[in-house]
Parts: sequence; structure tokens; C-alpha cells
Amino acid sequence: MSRGRLVLLNLVGIIVVILLLAGGAYYYYQTTNYLKTDDAKVSADMVPVVATASGKLVDWTGEEGDKVLKDDLLGKISDGKTTIPVTSPEKGTIIKNQVQKNQIVQAGQTLAQTADLSHLYIVANIKETDLKDIEKGDKVTITVDGDPDTTFDGKVEKIGYATNSVFSLLPEQNSSGNYTKVTQKVPVKISIKDPSDKVLPGMNAEVKISK
Repeated sequence: MSRGRLVLLNLVGIIVVILLLAGGAYYYYQTTNYLKTDDAKVSADMVPVVATASGKLVDWTGEEGDKVLKDDLLGKISDGKTTIPVTSPEKGTIIKNQVQKNQIVQAGQTLAQTADLSHLYIVANIKETDLKDIEKGDKVTITVDGDPDTTFDGKVEKIGYATNSVFSLLPEQNSSGNYTKVTQKVPVKISIKDPSDKVLPGMNAEVKISK
């Protein structure tokens, strides 16, 4: 083997070793200083608009995308004797309209869904084993699938007081006597600063929390 080729191979080997060391150092730095998860979604405080009585919806103006204030008149229900107003329970935006004019409705039925889109936030599900590494006020970097080219700033607002499994409609039952330990996850609320119009409730997100 010529000397020049030997030098080239040694140089390539050195470069590979440097890249491996750099990659390892980067991975160590990221895992040591940040906690990442893509088990997160955009959320907002949502309040349903419900029928205040049973009868015919003789008037309905609620349309998806409409911004409403608390107590805004959205419709009227007639029970055959009187007309009962239907108003918005809170300030927000109608994100789902579930009825139309002249429809028969029942008392307590959801007519529309409103959301406070001016105060979006992220709910990230964090493994119970990782909770020790985060606390309220920690800085967070956020990316949302609906706007993947933009990075948003945020911070940890609240750490849940129970795991998601506690609120499961069908909690796991162990009738066989064989127990398999499963790592549980706890919901963590994270603020999102200045979200774009492309960020909507329910969208998938990825968060990187500074430890």
C-alpha cells in the first residue's frame, strides 16, 4: 500500500472517530439538558353551548369560525308556548356547529362547541419516571405538525396530579394474577407564546423541555 493511500485512510478514520465522538457528545448533551416527547397535543379551554329547553330551534345564528362574547344570543328555542333564548356561556370561537335552524332539540343537548383560541396551550404526556427532571416554570421549545417550519417558545405551567390511566373509562383490570408493570404518563400543561393561525386545537406537537 502506498504511503499516500495509507495517510488518506488514516485521515478518513480520524474523521469518522471525530464524528462519532461529536455525535455522542451531542446526544449526551441533549439527553442531559432536555426532555423530549412527541406525545403532545395543542389544546384550548372548550365550553359547549347547550339547549336550555326541549323544543324547536326556531332561530340559530351560530356558525363555525364566529367569535362570540359571553351571553351573546345564538338562537331561540320554542316549546310551543314560550321562546327561550340560547346564549354563549363564555367568550370564544365556535369551532363546531352541531345543529341547524328548525331542528328539534332536547334540553341539555350540545348545540355547538366553543374554544378560547386566544389562549392555546400544549398538553404533553410525560413518563412518570421523567417527572423528577421538570418543574413549573421550565422553558420549553415547541413544534406543531400544522406549522412544522416554526418553533414556538413556551414554559411549563402545571404538572398533573394523577396519571392518565386514573381517568380511563375502562381502567385496566388484573384478573389473572400476573402483573406487568407499565410506565404511566402524567399530563403536563405548557403555554405556547404567539401561536400562528396554523396552530389549532387537537394538532400533534413535539416539545423539548429544559431540565
